[in-house]
Parts: sequence; C-alpha cells; structure tokens
Amino acid sequence: MQYLRLNIEDGVAIATIQRPPANALSRELISEVDELLTTVEHNDSVRVILIHGEGRFFSAGADIKEFTELASGEEFSKLASNGQQVFERLESFPKPVIAAIHGAALGGGLELAMACHIRLVAEDAKLGLPELQLGLIPGFAGTQRLPRYVGIAKAAEMLFTSEPLTGSDAVQWGLANKAFPIDELLPNALEMAKKIALKSPIVLKAAIDMLQYSKHQAYYDGVKAESLSFGTVFESEDAKEGIQAFIEKRQPSFTGK
Repeated sequence: MQYLRLNIEDGVAIATIQRPPANALSRELISEVDELLTTVEHNDSVRVILIHGEGRFFSAGADIKEFTELASGEEFSKLASNGQQVFERLESFPKPVIAAIHGAALGGGLELAMACHIRLVAEDAKLGLPELQLGLIPGFAGTQRLPRYVGIAKAAEMLFTSEPLTGSDAVQWGLANKAFPIDELLPNALEMAKKIALKSPIVLKAAIDMLQYSKHQAYYDGVKAESLSFGTVFESEDAKEGIQAFIEKRQPSFTGK
C-alpha cells in the first residue's frame, strides 16, 4: 500500500496514514483502507486495528482537487457511495478499530474516524465537517453518523457553521471517547488497543455484531439519500465556486444557484 503503512505489534495492527502534507483522503487512499481490512481480517495475529496519521494531521479531509476531475453529479454520487461502502465495512468490521486523532480530522477525515468503533483524541485536535463552506454536504455518511453521536441539534450546529470542535469538546459532545495531551495520545491508544487485544476474538466479534443492531433501516435509507444529494449539490454553481475558492485559498462567494 502506498498511503497506509502497516505494522503489527502485540495483536494490534497499527495503520499509519502517510499522504503528506494533510493526509487527504483520495480515492486511492480510501481503496487502501478497504485493502487494509482485507489484509487483517483473517490474520489471527491481529485482534485490534489502530488508525492514526503521520505528520501534522490525522486527515484534513477529502482530496478536493480530485473533485475537479468529476464531470457530473452521477460521478460524484458514485464517489460518495464507494466511500460509504468502505466506511460501512470499517464500522461493521469483526475486529475493534480505534482512531487516534491529532491535528485535524475534518470532512472525510472525520467521517473515517466516525466509522471507527472508538475515537481517542489529542486535546487540541480539530474535528469538524466543513463541507457546507465549499457549497457541498458530507458524502461518506457523515450526515447520518454525526447525529448518532452528538444529537441532531449539535450536528446541525457543526454542519451549518462549519466550525470544528476541539478534541476536549468532542469528548464533552460525545463524539470522542477520551482526550489526552498530544504526546500522550498514541501511547494511551496503544495501551487501550493492547488491553482489548487480550479479549476473546469470538466475543469481540459478537459485541460488534450486537452494536450494529443499534442501527435501523432509516439509517441506511439516509445514507443512500446522502449520496444522491451529494451528487445533486455538486452540479450547482455554488459547489463549483466553493471548490474553486478552496483551491485558490479564498472565501467563496455563493449566489444560491
């Protein structure tokens, strides 16, 4: 894998995202997440997966420049649907998955983290879904997972304002499990992962299966609707303006068209 480095240590598969400078989620990187899961699923020496980012960020979001390569809303919806499938596989994966978040988990980066079973964060990390700032909406099931963690009102605040939470606030809001000073994040994440790895893989899988029952059909209906809406908004002039403004590092000027 080009963008994921894998090390196995004491029953823990440590997957390091390494796509500098911001560990942006390209289509290839999302595909490698799927490949990672295939690699470790039937490896009996792996009991837990720990995902973290190399450098300054966990992942600062999707690769916006790739969006300019898509010609239609249908292609945009397909991009969203493919990402949703990988992240759904991650959330229902039979082995526990922990995200250790430092720097920033924004947009697709936060959607990746929300698909993990446990989120540990640096106190000063930034977690958010800023897609509306680009004239878009989240596309990797972010609109469906976020309310499950923080409630509809707080999810609306995060989406509408595009403002991120700190790691400490994310714990208070229910989006993350625990916050640590940044130099203590990875050691504590590894300690937790190794503690979980001592459990029976049979009962861990059973527990994950039971947690999936907390979903209901409306969730999956919402995920499908999100990918379709993702493609619809892509075709607006505001989306093109938002993407271009991001690339040009300026404030977008939306016209409602």
